[in-house]
Amino acid sequence: MIKKAMVMLENDKQIRRDERERTLSERVPALEMSGMSAQDLQNLCKELHQKIDVVDEERYDIALKVAKSDIEVRDLSQKIYELKGKMKRPNLKRVRVSADAMLGALLGSKVKESVDFKANLKTVKKEEEKKEEVTDWRKNVDAMSGMEGRKKLFDAGQ
Repeated sequence: MIKKAMVMLENDKQIRRDERERTLSERVPALEMSGMSAQDLQNLCKELHQKIDVVDEERYDIALKVAKSDIEVRDLSQKIYELKGKMKRPNLKRVRVSADAMLGALLGSKVKESVDFKANLKTVKKEEEKKEEVTDWRKNVDAMSGMEGRKKLFDAGQ
């Protein structure tokens, strides 16, 4: 696999070299310096240096613009971060939602059937506790006094 990767890498490098040579031959004509005098060569060098200076100035201008944009982005992101910290978010109110409304929200409003979750639940009835009647305690004491009261308690126990 490593050998195959090396071969593929070499092929890619060769393709890039060929493309570079083809592009340069299309855009930049070959220099013929054989018939040029020293003065002509100096003039050609001056022209090339001037073109290089223009390109360098453009590159410098673009680099400055990018640096300014980076600083501006950094400042704005810092401001956003600060504003997030300063603003208090309001407390959300708790809202009771029915099961139908929750299903509607989860599954979309297309669900129109109501689901009765309580249908399968068994209900448990609480037994009512026997409440003793509240009466005058003096009457109760009179009724329970003597042998008649003991008889009533005995009868109630059975």
